[in-house]
Amino acid sequence: MDVRRLKIPKTIAIFSHIKRPLTCVIYTAASDQISETLHQTPSKQPKPSSESKQQKVFDLNLRKWVTSVLSNPHVDSLKIKDLLTHLTPQQFDAIFLEIHSSLKPLNALKFFHLASGSYGFSFSVQSYCTLLRLLVSSNHDDAARLLLIRLIDGKLPALFDCPQQKHVEVAVSLAELSRLSDFGVAVRTFDLLVHLCCTQLKNVGFDVALDVFRSLASRGLYPSLKTCNFLLSSLVKENELWKSYEVFGVLKDGVKPDVYLFSTAINAFCKGGRVDEAKELFRKMENLGVVPNVVTYNNLIHGLCRNGNLEDAFRLKEEMILNGVKPSIVTYSIIINCLMKLEKYDEADCVLKEMSNKGLVPNEVMYNTIINGHCSAGNIQKALKVRDEMLRKGILPNSVTCNSLIKGFCKVNQASHAEELLEEMLLHGLSVNPGSFNNVVLVLCTNSRFFSALRFTKEMILRSLKPNDGLLTTLIGGLCKEGKHSEAVELWHMLLMKGLTANTVTSNALIHGLCEAGKIQEAVRMLKAMLDSGVQIDSMTYNSLICAFCKDGNLDGAFMLREEMVKQGSAPDISTYNVLLHGLGEKGKIDEALLLWDECRSKGLVCDIYTYGALINGLCKADKLGKGRDLFHEMLRQGLVPNIIVYNTLIGAYCRNGNVTEALKLRDDMRSRGILPNVVTYSSLIHGMSNIGLMEDAMNLTDVMRTEGVPPDVVCYTALIGGYCKLGQMDKVRSILQEMSSHNINPNKITYTVIIDGYCQAGKVKVAKEFFAEMVQKGITPDSVTYNVLTKGFLKEGEVEEAFSLLDRISLTGVGLDEVAYTSLVNLLPRRSASANQE
Repeated sequence: MDVRRLKIPKTIAIFSHIKRPLTCVIYTAASDQISETLHQTPSKQPKPSSESKQQKVFDLNLRKWVTSVLSNPHVDSLKIKDLLTHLTPQQFDAIFLEIHSSLKPLNALKFFHLASGSYGFSFSVQSYCTLLRLLVSSNHDDAARLLLIRLIDGKLPALFDCPQQKHVEVAVSLAELSRLSDFGVAVRTFDLLVHLCCTQLKNVGFDVALDVFRSLASRGLYPSLKTCNFLLSSLVKENELWKSYEVFGVLKDGVKPDVYLFSTAINAFCKGGRVDEAKELFRKMENLGVVPNVVTYNNLIHGLCRNGNLEDAFRLKEEMILNGVKPSIVTYSIIINCLMKLEKYDEADCVLKEMSNKGLVPNEVMYNTIINGHCSAGNIQKALKVRDEMLRKGILPNSVTCNSLIKGFCKVNQASHAEELLEEMLLHGLSVNPGSFNNVVLVLCTNSRFFSALRFTKEMILRSLKPNDGLLTTLIGGLCKEGKHSEAVELWHMLLMKGLTANTVTSNALIHGLCEAGKIQEAVRMLKAMLDSGVQIDSMTYNSLICAFCKDGNLDGAFMLREEMVKQGSAPDISTYNVLLHGLGEKGKIDEALLLWDECRSKGLVCDIYTYGALINGLCKADKLGKGRDLFHEMLRQGLVPNIIVYNTLIGAYCRNGNVTEALKLRDDMRSRGILPNVVTYSSLIHGMSNIGLMEDAMNLTDVMRTEGVPPDVVCYTALIGGYCKLGQMDKVRSILQEMSSHNINPNKITYTVIIDGYCQAGKVKVAKEFFAEMVQKGITPDSVTYNVLTKGFLKEGEVEEAFSLLDRISLTGVGLDEVAYTSLVNLLPRRSASANQE
């Protein structure tokens, strides 16, 4: 449909841009002589003279010459070159405009190509636009399109006033030429230009197309309605909504919009969230007598659903039916999709039934929408029922269906079903989205099925899909916990090889896992690999390694790592100092620990509960309990609340020193702060009381423990047994063992060793041997302490042969006796030899 020109603009002079006088060329065919004369444009109308008559002759001859060259079907390059040397772009423009309708379009096109390409002749924009009209009028649309592309791209030498606005100048020139006869040709050139801007120049945005549209519209000129629809829909498709609003605002006053233009505009308003304006436009459309079609209704229904206005959407659907417009599958799909998102599953089923009753068969998109909705809500059984219905209707589930079902299985933690479905998708070559991979890997990790999770993660990497960073961290951490450190390292390097390098957090999880397993050298190699591959190193990376070195007793290596950390630009933080302080404290290097403490504070680092705890632990181990208590009070003054570890450290130290009273005060203090004593607290107290013979108080503590919901463990009972053994009350030891048995607590190696020592001290070596045999029978391997106390027991009771027999047994285990027991046995060797000789 052609556009109506509703506004008649003022007349614009076609040659208004020509400023300088024209050069008149006289052509004589007989002599091929050329003479040039310049004439000034008179300020007043000149009187007729012989000179003006001659000028008309000159113009006529020039016109004939240009016409002759352009009309010749055979391109004569020499004649064209000769003509161009005596012709200006303005002269050609005037003549070409006058004679173009009588020329063959392809002849003219060849002339333009040769003149501009071989001789660099610059034609005016209007000349090119005239040629463009000539090609379009003769239905040479492809040639016209290519010419227009090259013109706007700057591939042709043309006289543009503003090279940055070539498209605008072309639009203006075409608008001026539209005043010639055959307005239909003008509209087709407008169509060509606008279409070109929307497609060929799309990469620079739609501003170019909008500039052209504005230039034409400002002159009351428009492309065809079909092209207007194309422009508007292109803007909406590319989400250039504000531009689409402007275009429609101009079009509705300049042309008579049809149903397609209204439908596109309604879609644009809905897409931009301006649903009220879309509704208003819908009513205006009806008032103008433009009947909405199914697309119009669908666009508005979609907008209403997206805006959450479900009731209006249903009303519009009913209105649509009353007006004789049948809802399509798209209509029902929009409504069902909205209902599924709002978790109105029963209503969605009703709409699906309504659709089926109207003879519409759901397609795979609709089924997938319903399945995905159920899966998102965790209703996997309903989703599977819909999948089965799909199959009954002969619609095969596709990758979208399977990806949704995988999400549903993972949501309800059905790891095996999710794994099987993913395997099936891979087997049949279906497209698996990264979300499905990540969901399956996550649910497998959650169920500690790290090996299966690793397999799918590798599949992702082979497809150049990077797993979620958090998921990678979980997987690598899980592999390390299961002892699969080599697999975790291999995964890290696989990511690196594929250019999907693991981030710092994931890499730190690997280093931490290696360190926890004591694989320190492998962790160091990983650190080097991180540095070489450009992975960002942070303090946590080094802290894990420093902690591992400290646990291994390699303090020199730990401090060397701290220096390396500084060189790499990662400043040691409070955690670094805490680990080093703890390492020094465990090694008994309390003076070095105090110096490091001072260094830490001098750097302005804020000491936390762990800093104080590490130093208090070191002081207690170094038997400097007083300084440890002073540091405890300083910590309180700093406003830090002690944790249970700090309390247990001090309570244990007081108990070892026999100061149970202070230990109990600390127990009461921790209670007052809302910190409940744990089994470590009570085992220290029981041990302290047992050491000083307060057995009744120690036994009472076990009752207190049970009251507080902290059942005594083997350590507590071993402490009680040790206390009774010191007092020689071996009958009490038996009752403690019975109590342990009633609570399903088995004696350990230390328990048996304490009992054996108790009976040996009481002179009951035979009973001690029985407990030793019981210990071995239960699979508990005696250590050097056990052998030492039993050996001394034998020697104390004069059972030399038993002692030497035990020594033979010890020699097979590789466990050594202490110096006292060994010396005693050596001294008895001569007596044993003499006895053997007598026999």
